[in-house]
Amino acid sequence: MKIGIVIPAHNEALTITNCLASVQTAIEQLPSTIAAYPLVVLDSCTDDTLALVKAAGVDYICCDYQCVGRVRDMGIRHAITHGATWLACTDADSIVTTDWLVQQIEHITHQPTDMICGVVSVDSWAHLTPQTRESYITHYQDIMGHRHIHGANLSFSGEAYLAVGGFASLSCYEDVDLVKKFETKGYAIAWSNRVRVITSSRLEARATEGFAAFLANLEKSNLQ
Repeated sequence: MKIGIVIPAHNEALTITNCLASVQTAIEQLPSTIAAYPLVVLDSCTDDTLALVKAAGVDYICCDYQCVGRVRDMGIRHAITHGATWLACTDADSIVTTDWLVQQIEHITHQPTDMICGVVSVDSWAHLTPQTRESYITHYQDIMGHRHIHGANLSFSGEAYLAVGGFASLSCYEDVDLVKKFETKGYAIAWSNRVRVITSSRLEARATEGFAAFLANLEKSNLQ
């Protein structure tokens, strides 16, 4: 088994180093029979992200799409071409937990699993109102069988990914679209809160309707 960990990045110099360090720690928890490696897909970066990825000794490819769906698809297909059979997606502003990959292997080993939709925790509420935190916690189901979809915590079989056509060229909701494709084809999906990622609570959105935009809108509604 070979795991390709695909991380899109657009001007993520402030967070990419911690992200890659967390991924490396997760890789080190795997048994020696499983190979895993990260691949950063740098999209239209104009800051020091590339230099930091090089300093970390991590593989990377570059593009100028400014479209997260195309970026993720490019990275996934590159990883599959280089032998990856299982793909794990996270984001450059996120930190994966130490057992992130181990928990994925647990699911795959003990039940038919073509895709795993994991959960996210918010890294800090300090700059947000208490009302926003309460609204989020009320909305979010941190349980097994949840129905949340996060591109920052999504993994799947390479064979199934190719069979459904992969990520669509969408600027947002590319993750939701992919899950729907898996569901339509009857693939086995695990909705797990044991596979966890800690994601940024920043309000400056890279995607117009992504997680940062969701938090920003939540904060705005609570300030009105």
